[in-house]
Amino acid sequence: MPLYDYHCPANGQTVTVRHGIHVELGTWGEVCYAAQVPMGETDFLAPVHKQLSPPALAFPVGNSKLKEQGFTKLVKRDEGVYENMTRGDGDARYMRAGDSSTQPDLAKKIRD
Repeated sequence: MPLYDYHCPANGQTVTVRHGIHVELGTWGEVCYAAQVPMGETDFLAPVHKQLSPPALAFPVGNSKLKEQGFTKLVKRDEGVYENMTRGDGDARYMRAGDSSTQPDLAKKIRD
């Protein structure tokens, strides 16, 4: 279910509520009930306004960007075999379960 922000001009507060797209909330009491937050001193029937918010978007990140940010991306190739898509100099291309010689040297990658 999507998140919606409701602003109450009577108290200046904005509350985030998760509800279905066809639900209409029009008063401070309805918003507080839906969000499970205390109403405070504001009148139950005080009008609220739904605020427009930009959607949260996620964009795929390439292997080189992941590597720059210090992440390791492994892609399963076979049972117990993973290809290291963000390998650096000296790292094995394929990592095999139980074979420590194919594991990356974390001491070279992690620094203060």
